[in-house]
Amino acid sequence: MSTKGFDFHQAEVSSRWTRREALTRMAGGFGALGLAGTLQAAPHFPAKAKRIIYIVLNGGMSQVDTFDPKPMLTKYDGKPMPGGAPKTERATGTLMGSPFAFQRKSSCGTEVSEIFPRLGTLMDECCVIRSMHTDVPNHEPSLFMINCGAIQPGRPSLGSWLMYGLGTENQNLPGFVVLCPGVPVVGPPLWSSAFLPAVFQGTFLKNNKTDPFELIRDIKPQAEPKAQRRQLDLLKRLNEEHLAKRAGDSQLEASISAMETAFRMQTEAPDAFDVRKESEATRARYGDSDFGRSCLMARRLVERGVRMVQIYFGNSQPWDSHEDIQSHKRLAATTDPGVASLLEDLKQRGLLQDTLVVLGTEFGRTPAVETGSITKVHNGRDHNSLGFSVVLAGGGVKGGITYGATDEFGYRAVEKRCYNHDLNATILHLMGIDHTALTYSYSGRNFRLTDVAGEVVREVIA
Repeated sequence: MSTKGFDFHQAEVSSRWTRREALTRMAGGFGALGLAGTLQAAPHFPAKAKRIIYIVLNGGMSQVDTFDPKPMLTKYDGKPMPGGAPKTERATGTLMGSPFAFQRKSSCGTEVSEIFPRLGTLMDECCVIRSMHTDVPNHEPSLFMINCGAIQPGRPSLGSWLMYGLGTENQNLPGFVVLCPGVPVVGPPLWSSAFLPAVFQGTFLKNNKTDPFELIRDIKPQAEPKAQRRQLDLLKRLNEEHLAKRAGDSQLEASISAMETAFRMQTEAPDAFDVRKESEATRARYGDSDFGRSCLMARRLVERGVRMVQIYFGNSQPWDSHEDIQSHKRLAATTDPGVASLLEDLKQRGLLQDTLVVLGTEFGRTPAVETGSITKVHNGRDHNSLGFSVVLAGGGVKGGITYGATDEFGYRAVEKRCYNHDLNATILHLMGIDHTALTYSYSGRNFRLTDVAGEVVREVIA
């Protein structure tokens, strides 16, 4: 082992593992196979964050109506964009100023839209990257890019890479949990382990239930623990005999690990996922919504050692405001209490300092009004991949700052431009991982989350 930490390439010269290697490397979590005991003690460098909560406002949050105020957009409201109309997917018209006022509600002076009143008071804890950009202004490729570092399916997700690199801290719970009351566009490939061993994939829960026994299928014991243990031991022996004849079958290896974890989850999962055990006042702070409960559940999970929790706001693409940007106000009314309460509670419990919270979206929206909508309402914005915002908090992030900038109308990132690979490289760095060294050999080449690009954005790190 090098002095910098674990050498991933030497550890995984081949993607085919023997049965013994697979079973001895299991860290016991649902998606926690491999390296956990060794790697947790020796990442590439000291980690600033131990865990991550990644919130995706799927559909495309408008930067100029949330975290990127543009006075010139207000000044030129109703007028053509100087220099010509921007190129967009759908027909667009004149510039449209934000209908929402921006406010300074924290000592750092970062301006935030009035639709996030509570989050605006917490900007001293946050860094807003205002210069994000991506490749394609379509939901599917952009969601793949933020999650998997590529615009096409078939690459492992960020959570899977973290599980591969760091394992889990709690053997009785999944190490990578995905929460959504429905299913976002694309669905399971967004939390897939792809060509990484199957045990690293995310555990998806359609969290539109409050009873954990309804939320998690088959979690309620159907027999006495001793009888269940005997049944599981027999099933494990049979599976291992089958696996011995199919060396390198990661799906079968994952099934064996999942059954063992499912047995242990019966004791801890019902408590961890039951937000009803929180006080009525706490639940009210987060909001009586699927999203609010997701944020509360995420806090309870990271408290118990879950490595990564990813939250999608809702089914399909709820933030896709083509017709009327006023829908952002309704969506933010659900988002604001959940995110703000999460940050407040993590800080109060001493967890924010080593828990990285990311509030992101797949792309932004145009500063011009969309006129190509099929409805009669023309008060919305089209997709925009050239400039958008992401908010980071905790986990070694420098709070109270903004980084980068879009042009004066909020259309294109122009200053300190930050690509998806740069963001993912920074996330891995905060977790103690050199993004260029976290590799996996597959199909004749070494793959990594950031492909062949990405630079750590060191200016946002405390």
